[in-house]
Amino acid sequence: MSEPSKTRSSFYRRLYVAHLIKTGTDTVPAIMAATGMPRRTAQDTLAALAELDILCSFEQTEGARHLQGHYRISDWGPINPDWIAANLPVIKGTLGYP
Repeated sequence: MSEPSKTRSSFYRRLYVAHLIKTGTDTVPAIMAATGMPRRTAQDTLAALAELDILCSFEQTEGARHLQGHYRISDWGPINPDWIAANLPVIKGTLGYP
């Protein structure tokens, strides 16, 4: 099979990060650990979720002295999270994730 296009890889990466947030892997360090992404790629991917109309926001931990918290998806827009879960092996395989 040939290499996936940049468009498909980018789309699948966003879907996978959204899925991770939904399932509790909801901080930049946790996303980095789960995917092997560099910090900047993880941050850019989180920011790019809005381009798919996925509303994702950072919720700061109450009383935290430093910027601590997690990401939460409040609206999936046109994306079906059940489709992502059902197609996870294909998405991860396309991205080369374990």
